[in-house]
Amino acid sequence: MAGHKSDRVSEDIKREVTAVIRELKDPRVQNCLLTVVRVEVSSDASFVKVYVSAMEGIETARNAVKGLVSATGYIRRAVGKNLHLRKTPEMKFIADDSIAHGMGIVKILDDLDTTE
Repeated sequence: MAGHKSDRVSEDIKREVTAVIRELKDPRVQNCLLTVVRVEVSSDASFVKVYVSAMEGIETARNAVKGLVSATGYIRRAVGKNLHLRKTPEMKFIADDSIAHGMGIVKILDDLDTTE
């Protein structure tokens, strides 16, 4: 049963973090197209790893993570307020290149399709 609750909490946190990121005024975050790829919640729900990817590539995602780290307090407070959690977990933002990787796979598949 605990697995279902952590999955639900992780999806709720993912949704709320995505909404808060759209409201941030930091130019490192605002000037790129960010996606929250996944959220991993610790077993006691006191820590959260938020994986963030950018369409422009991994360097843009790393720069955006710097902006998100500086806004961690604001994001954490907003998520806690919106989700009414007993204890809002500490957040760690990690740059991820899964969007760029996925786009590379799509390009390879398109190239295979055109050669036939």
